[in-house]
Amino acid sequence: MDLLVVGAGEMGRWVARTVDADVALADVDPSTADAAAAELDARSVAIGTDETFDAVCLAVPISTVADAVATHAPRAERAMFDVSGVMDAPLRAMREQLPDRERVSIHPLFAAANAPGNVAVVADAPGPVTDAVREDFRAAGNDCFETTAAEHDEAMETVQAGAHTAILAYALAAEDVRDEFATPVSARLDDLVRTVTGDTPRVYREIQEMFAGADRVADAARRLAAAEGEAFDELYREAGRHPTTEAGTRRTEGE
Repeated sequence: MDLLVVGAGEMGRWVARTVDADVALADVDPSTADAAAAELDARSVAIGTDETFDAVCLAVPISTVADAVATHAPRAERAMFDVSGVMDAPLRAMREQLPDRERVSIHPLFAAANAPGNVAVVADAPGPVTDAVREDFRAAGNDCFETTAAEHDEAMETVQAGAHTAILAYALAAEDVRDEFATPVSARLDDLVRTVTGDTPRVYREIQEMFAGADRVADAARRLAAAEGEAFDELYREAGRHPTTEAGTRRTEGE
């Protein structure tokens, strides 16, 4: 199989390393594609290449993925899949642009440096090419699980937009205190702040702009700030009823 990976950043390089294929990389910044190709012993091609490939992977920002489907559909002879982090928009675009080809949306729920991990999959129109891609992900130790675009995008409101809002709000509200005052809870929050702020703002901005969830966290904080006496007790008990069991929680730390 020959594979074109559009987007030669962290996640595009992870795909190129993980999938067993003859890989070409393209990027809006040709130097990024050249560097990735040299690192991975692959080759780079121009973003507007007329070459065609068995499969095209879109490892592009959330805000550009639907347009990227239309741009690169002619280069996909048999299949297209994306790892953008949103599912409804790219799948709708793929159905329109590639009605007779394999179409899959894939979301690795981790930063590439933290692989392997959980990988959400919507197999909209699966086939031998995308089945092989998923098998390569599994062989690399990832847990690929089936979902729907609606379930995935709704889940991202909690596990990404909501979680990131809570962590960044803690960081913005926290005063500078001596390390000796750290508690087990605050130390874990500090670790999460370092994880979330260790990337580029654009990655998190696009998540916040795409998915709801931030307002719910803000509303909950206001309810807690205003609660007194039994009202606080009830909110505390309500929080304790949140279904965060080890088996049911899909962790996305390290995004």
